Amino acid sequence: MDFMKLARSRFSVRKFKDCPLEREVIDKILACGHVAPTGCNKQPQRILVLNSVASIAKLKRCSKCHFDAPTAMLVCYNREETWTRPYDGALSAPVDAGIVTTHMMLMAEELGVGTCWVMHFDPAAMRKEFSIPAHFEPYALLVMGYPHESAVPAPMHEAVRPIEEVVFYDHF
Repeated sequence: MDFMKLARSRFSVRKFKDCPLEREVIDKILACGHVAPTGCNKQPQRILVLNSVASIAKLKRCSKCHFDAPTAMLVCYNREETWTRPYDGALSAPVDAGIVTTHMMLMAEELGVGTCWVMHFDPAAMRKEFSIPAHFEPYALLVMGYPHESAVPAPMHEAVRPIEEVVFYDHF
């Protein structure tokens, strides 16, 4: 699939078939996240794969936005393994985790797996339910599975601002 077609066809899936993802599919998605670029190649991402009935039950105690997905990946970053910008102390780890999540989301689309990037979760509940170490920061929840036949993009999916409103050359 050509990349622009892939990027345009992807949408946030909020209704999934009731069947788990195969390990080979999960491994391909993870492999794509594994090659994502990170600041100074520090690779601060830590990914928790939730693919069992028990782990999905725990997930449901941490977020109402699970959409009954059979699989999820909680992308965290290790605050102790991040590049820090010397001018203002900004960390690359949140950006790195975002790039990793995006890579996995797009690979999932190529494999016919629907995803929804969820930010609406309780980090403290995630820490407790999954024994997440204090120096790992839960960043993004990527719920996923095979899209249900009735899954469609949200009404605003196609709405984008004109490119002239978001891109500027040389000055704002």
